[in-house]
Amino acid sequence: MKQSLLMNKYPIYTLEIDKVETTFSNVDEIIAYLQAKVEAHPFAVEIAVFDHYEHTTSIEDHVIDPNIKAAKNFVFCFGKMLPKAAMLAVRPRSIGVSELEDHFEISFLEVPNEKLHEVTEDWAKSIKNK
Repeated sequence: MKQSLLMNKYPIYTLEIDKVETTFSNVDEIIAYLQAKVEAHPFAVEIAVFDHYEHTTSIEDHVIDPNIKAAKNFVFCFGKMLPKAAMLAVRPRSIGVSELEDHFEISFLEVPNEKLHEVTEDWAKSIKNK
C-alpha cells in the first residue's frame, strides 16, 4: 500500500495488485467483494456504485488514460458519529477500483478515524491473494 498526496493536497492510499495475485478477474467481482465486507460490518452502509469509466467516456471531450479498462467507485459510510457538521466534508467514503491491462489499482482517501482507516486498508489488501 502506497501513501501519497494527490495533486499535493489529497492524502490517498493506493494498492496495485497484479491480476495473477488475485482470484478476481474484473472490477465488478472486486466491487461485489467490497459490498460483502460492508454488509458484514456492524455499522457500515453501502450507498452506491458509480461507474466512473462509463460516465467519463460518455462526455464528448473526455480525457481518460488509455491503459484504464474499467473504473468504478464503491461508495459507503462508516458514519457512526456526527460530532460536528464539518465531518460531512470527509463523508461518505469511496474506494476506487480500476482495471488496467495486467493489474488492478485500488485507491481511497485517507479515513479520518484511524481504526476505520485500518479497516478500509485491510479490505483493500485482502483483495490480493484471495
